[in-house]
Amino acid sequence: MKRILLKLSGEALAGEEKQGFHEPTVRKVALQIKQLVEEGVQVGVVIGGGNFWRGRTSENIDRTKADQIGMLATIMNCIYVSEICRAEGMQTAVLTPFECSSFTKLFSKDRANKYFDRGMVVFFAGGTGHPYFSTDTGVVLRAVEVEAEVILLAKAIDGVYDDDPKKNPAAKKYDEVTIDEVIAKNLQVVDMTASILARDNKMPMLVFGLNEENSIVNTVKGKFNGTKVTV
Repeated sequence: MKRILLKLSGEALAGEEKQGFHEPTVRKVALQIKQLVEEGVQVGVVIGGGNFWRGRTSENIDRTKADQIGMLATIMNCIYVSEICRAEGMQTAVLTPFECSSFTKLFSKDRANKYFDRGMVVFFAGGTGHPYFSTDTGVVLRAVEVEAEVILLAKAIDGVYDDDPKKNPAAKKYDEVTIDEVIAKNLQVVDMTASILARDNKMPMLVFGLNEENSIVNTVKGKFNGTKVTV
């Protein structure tokens, strides 16, 4: 693979604490990214904000404002993980769809491609920049825009199931599933808007468990136990 877009959940970066950051977990992710970069893979990263904010659980805050807080949470996450990557010797850039003073750079495809060509890890923070769109939609949008080959979805569970495996021990895991099946059966790999965007732009996804040993590198090399979402 030449160019990938990695989606990390904020909760996964928090480890067992479930909020904030668990630096040993983040460092393991950074070391895997470093290995890929050293092998010539161009890596983009999108991170959710759930370790800081899940605004949809609050009925007391306007949805637009709640989503804006969530966008800021993703920026904090990207800056943090970017700095851990820098500590491991990588060059990084954090791009956002709106101005954040000197904290980040404004996203454009040309700017992202310039950074990729320099061997930098590019973090796409702030979602789409608009309320009512999740980081799922943000990751598919950025993957399509920068012409990534595939989206890697690093999750708390190890693939796509026909039911919630935490609630149903008999839930069946898919080794491979089409994006049309994901949409028709509402399998919630990503939200519906993101699923349709992926289908219409033929963007495949690989879903796997982040906590498995060396899972990111293994997924890129085709040695993974997750689910392939085909288009």
